[in-house]
This record gives sequence, C-alpha cells and structure tokens, in this order.
Amino acid sequence: MKTTPHPEPQIAAGKVLWHFTMSLDGFIAGPNHGMDWMSGIAESRPGIEEEYAATTGAVLGGRNGWDAFPGARPYGGGDAWQGAIFVLTHHPEDAAPADDVTFLSCDVGEAVRIALEAADGKNVEVLSASIGAQLIRRGLIDEIDLHIAPVLLGDGIRLFDNPGGVPVRLNRVHDGAPNAELDVRFRPAS
Repeated sequence: MKTTPHPEPQIAAGKVLWHFTMSLDGFIAGPNHGMDWMSGIAESRPGIEEEYAATTGAVLGGRNGWDAFPGARPYGGGDAWQGAIFVLTHHPEDAAPADDVTFLSCDVGEAVRIALEAADGKNVEVLSASIGAQLIRRGLIDEIDLHIAPVLLGDGIRLFDNPGGVPVRLNRVHDGAPNAELDVRFRPAS
C-alpha cells in the first residue's frame, strides 16, 4: 500500500466535501463563530488555497455562519474564487442580499442537489457544522477534508455533535491502513 504524508491534491470531481480547519480538540470556530484563533497558523502545504479555489464550484453554508461574516467569500474573496454560494436558512426573507449568494429554504438534500448542479462538475464545499452533520447522517458527504491546527480552543462550534447517536466510522484516504488512528504529536508553545 502506497503511503503519503498528505492526501493527494484535491481534484474537481463533483464531490460534496465537508472542509474545515479544526482545532486539535474538535472546534471549527470559537464562541460566536470567532475565527481569530487561526491567526498565525501556517498552511499545511504551499498552494493549498489555490488548489481548493480551482476545484470548488459552489459553497453550501448555514445562516449562523453567514450572519457572523456577511458577504465573506472563500479563498481570499475578490477574484481568487468564482462560484455560487448557497446559504441554507429557515428565514430567507430577512437575510441581507449579497452578490452571487442564494438563500435557500428547503430540505438539506435538495440544497446539495442545487449546489452540485451549480458547481458544474466541480466540488461543493460544505462550510457548516450543522449542515455537514445532517449530510453525514444521510450519507450525502463524499469526503471530509480537515486541516488540524495546533491549538486547543476548549469552547466554540464543534465539527460534529451527535449526543446519543452512534459513532460514524470513517476510512482515511492516505497514510496507511484506512481504519488506523491518525498519530499527531505536539508540544505546548511557550
């Protein structure tokens, strides 16, 4: 079995990706969607943002994240990434309109279908913990792509909350056996 230190570069294959940078203790955002904790964290490999900008055709997010960062665009904004943004919400009527953003009020499976169509063969990135959790339970996530940051937050928005639920088993796509644990080693920074 071939092993690689990182996953192969992302390709545009019409996948539904749940994609986040996550703290070592499982948070994708701090309290109130705070992202200041990401300051000073280096990219895992050069060119990774350009890689995802080139392979992403649409983004599906949730209303809480949108309200925390209205108008925000992935991968640096501006012309760095072009594509459709869909925000799933129970109340689209009170959302502030924005260019290239469509507010959807439908079933999460229908939202994925709409986003995949708009992605036109490229990937759909799910940028919402709650939407991602719903999609994983329905079997609609093709891949989870995590970048684990060397920080412990202790509070905030977890990648996956499933109180009382059953474990969701995953297969790793690199670094040896698909069901082996992932070894990481850190030391507290001074």
